[in-house]
Amino acid sequence: MKKLIFFVFILTSLKLVSQKKLSVDEIWEDKFTPNRMKLLKSMKDGDRYTYIDIDKNNQESKIISSFYKSPENQEIILNSKSQSLVPFFTNYKFSNDEQYILITTEEESIYRRSVKGVFWVYDRSDRSLKMVYNKKIQEPHFSPDGKKVAFVYNRNLYIKNLVKNTVIQVTNNGDEQTINGITDWVYEEEFGFVKAFEWNSDSSKIVFMRFDESKVPVFSMDIYGDYLYQYQYKFRYPKAGESNSLVSLHMYDLKKNKTTQLMIDKISPYYIPRIKFTNLPSLITIQTINRKQNHLKVYKYDFESNLSEIIIEEKSKTYIDIKNDLIFFKNNNFLWLSERDGYNHIYLYDINGNLVNQVTKGNWEVTSLYKFNKKSKEVYFGAAKYSSIGRGVYSINIKGNKMRALTKETGYNGATFSSDGSKFIHSYSDEQTPPIYTLRSSKDGKFIRTILENSYLKNQLNEYNLPDKEFTTLNINGYDLNAYIIKPTDFNSKKRYPLLLFQYSGPGSQQVTNRWGSNRDLWHKMLTQENYIIACIDGRGTGYRGEEFKKMTYLKLGELETQDQILAAKKLSQLPYIDDKRTGIWGWSYGGHMATHSLLLGNDVFEMAIAVAPVTNWRFYDTIYTERFMRTPQENPSGYDLNSPINYADRLKGKYLLIHGSGDDNVHVQNSMRMIKALIKANKQFEWMIYPDKNHGIYGENTQNHLYSKMTNFILNNL
Repeated sequence: MKKLIFFVFILTSLKLVSQKKLSVDEIWEDKFTPNRMKLLKSMKDGDRYTYIDIDKNNQESKIISSFYKSPENQEIILNSKSQSLVPFFTNYKFSNDEQYILITTEEESIYRRSVKGVFWVYDRSDRSLKMVYNKKIQEPHFSPDGKKVAFVYNRNLYIKNLVKNTVIQVTNNGDEQTINGITDWVYEEEFGFVKAFEWNSDSSKIVFMRFDESKVPVFSMDIYGDYLYQYQYKFRYPKAGESNSLVSLHMYDLKKNKTTQLMIDKISPYYIPRIKFTNLPSLITIQTINRKQNHLKVYKYDFESNLSEIIIEEKSKTYIDIKNDLIFFKNNNFLWLSERDGYNHIYLYDINGNLVNQVTKGNWEVTSLYKFNKKSKEVYFGAAKYSSIGRGVYSINIKGNKMRALTKETGYNGATFSSDGSKFIHSYSDEQTPPIYTLRSSKDGKFIRTILENSYLKNQLNEYNLPDKEFTTLNINGYDLNAYIIKPTDFNSKKRYPLLLFQYSGPGSQQVTNRWGSNRDLWHKMLTQENYIIACIDGRGTGYRGEEFKKMTYLKLGELETQDQILAAKKLSQLPYIDDKRTGIWGWSYGGHMATHSLLLGNDVFEMAIAVAPVTNWRFYDTIYTERFMRTPQENPSGYDLNSPINYADRLKGKYLLIHGSGDDNVHVQNSMRMIKALIKANKQFEWMIYPDKNHGIYGENTQNHLYSKMTNFILNNL
């Protein structure tokens, strides 16, 4: 028995000795990035699906069509290498009849979601290829009949007739102050969309949004590049309390070649976060919300009568989140998501605004609205039901009964349903399982076949013997907060380890999830090989635990969240294996704000912090996001100032590293410069790094490797 124990001890020791150490270089070479099914779409026949396969190194892209139940029957619909006229492309869309494919080439990012590029229409019937426009354009979109493409060029709306091969310019007033058909910066960032036009169902009309930016202040930042003289990049950015764009709605009638403005209740609404046509060509729904974002109205607008009518109103004492999910039935009844009972749930309405019934209910959150199966009368949706840190796929009868779980796995489940709703491609991962895609039946969730898996990646990472996250909860301020802890693989409870917290904490966000991790998670696990313990706690204000928990930080962003991180660090430091004299915290964006604020207000708890692209005063951030949670600085000055790290610079005791990209259009480098100025005035020593011309993501040209190497060295030297 003693020999056996000794033998096991030797094997374990050899395993630890031979364990490969992960490096920053390896992580940011992207050698551990899992394969995923990109741009997955179901074909109209319900038997096939398509996805894109992109090989950037060889400049080859393919659209592949596969049968759900017989994967051997694959067809390459489009290949940039073998089809001589087809250039390398990065995105695709089908027309409704699937005869035409719109492909994206020479793609160029503008902001977080917006891109411009050269777009082509491929005709599957004769294999011909036509350029939509001979310039880089934005947001091309097929008409429902597939015969036209609307797009935006230089802030004006155009329509290309694919049959006649002609182009009509719908608007001609687009300039530095006026935008037609696409959103301004703040709408794109905070309401999450760029294409600001919609076709009606018979392709005879387009409704588009117009943004008058003339009263929006101009923000500028220097672009250095490789130029002899840097130049100023200018764009309109409304900071909290400042003027927003004036937004109006217009309708272009293709038959009459006429544009008219749509007046809703004879006024111009403050924000128009969503527009969507019903199945009737003369009827559109328009969502409006006030500046405080606590009163949402949904209108139906009838072109025939030229009348608008409110069909839904949502009011809140705090704020209302804008949802992306709105599904119309053939009779124009529709599914709507609301938090009105305290949790995000599905409601069924008729087109006149009468509530038919609440479809889902309970102390849990609907997270995705996938599809309505008209044959089975079921709604398919995703939810954080069995656990707030996981996701499941469910079905429920439209009457709100017979709810079924279509996935049984604990972890992160997602779904892409076939057009007929009979089956779905199930995407799944958890902390220990890289993304896997399988085919399942919508009837009972029964497994049919495996489509794609990443077992090679798990085997590849096994060489490094990395630890897994341990999920738990911490009782802080009377709440059980979701948390994870990552310990070294050779963890010894008799040793004492330094603790590094990772943090974000933005309203409705979530970092503690049971899913396959990112490169950042690998970096955290790399740090455990240097004998650090990593922890993350989702405090008050984070998401998927109901409206009350999410909205308790209202009017005081950063206050309760910081209290939670300080108390969590104190609680974890009481563990016998944590060195309470070596506690650090780091975060990016909102997390950078949190890391800075926690270091200053918890200067007796934290010895070190790293803040990347932090908001240091909410007065510097944009209107829609900041005012949603804080109202304006004029209404709530103390909420802004009491939770600004700038005002506590004199409390700095620990080691502090501040990082920002000079080309950050989102959280401006102004935030860090003002923090730096305050620290210098308070005579505090710290370290800082500015990445020239890099945006909020700080990537490209080896930047991520450099950034994470810098953070690694700072941690090793100061924690």
